[in-house]
Amino acid sequence: MQWTEIFGYLGALMTLTTFSMKTMLHLRIAGIVSNLVFITYGGLGHVYPVLLLHLSLLPLNVWRLRQLLQLTREMKLIASSRLSMEWLKPFSRRRAAQAGETLFRRGDAAAEVLFVLGGKFRAVEADVVLEQGELIGELGLINREHTRTQTVVCEEAGPLLVVTYDEVRQMYFQNPKFGFFFLELVAERLTRDARRVTPAQDAALSLHAGSRPASRR
Repeated sequence: MQWTEIFGYLGALMTLTTFSMKTMLHLRIAGIVSNLVFITYGGLGHVYPVLLLHLSLLPLNVWRLRQLLQLTREMKLIASSRLSMEWLKPFSRRRAAQAGETLFRRGDAAAEVLFVLGGKFRAVEADVVLEQGELIGELGLINREHTRTQTVVCEEAGPLLVVTYDEVRQMYFQNPKFGFFFLELVAERLTRDARRVTPAQDAALSLHAGSRPASRR
């Protein structure tokens, strides 16, 4: 068997490996190796259609791999920091909230999210203070009824950025940074709510469990 044939079989093997990859990162890496092997095969064997094809595919795979690595770095960066409000401003309108104002009540129809730029707000049922950098009303986007899950009141006057759910959906699908941030924020909020069980609630649950009659054997 000649060296040329070895590169041909190796290239075919790498192509099969490419199709078996489960992640895009490994797929691109395997694709680049496959391109290099086939370029060698095409050059040594004077198989010019194969040579030209993989000379064309190599820069495409390198470019896509670079994009993927850059996106991964951006995801790690945004995971360790809060979302900048600057690039959200073109998609939003500004609203001033006054102290004592009720922004919405639990069960109200929900159609927008609010970013806190200043002031102090409180989610009444959860008894959570919301200040600068917090997002209000995101859970209404993902529940089926699209209703508010908390009553939110303004305790100290401050400005808000208001973004409709339609705009949120567009940003979610168009901007990976926002999509990742939004999912992370929702998960954080749900986890925080799940942990918010007061000692009184714990005691009530324990008392209720202790008051159950013993099961008969």
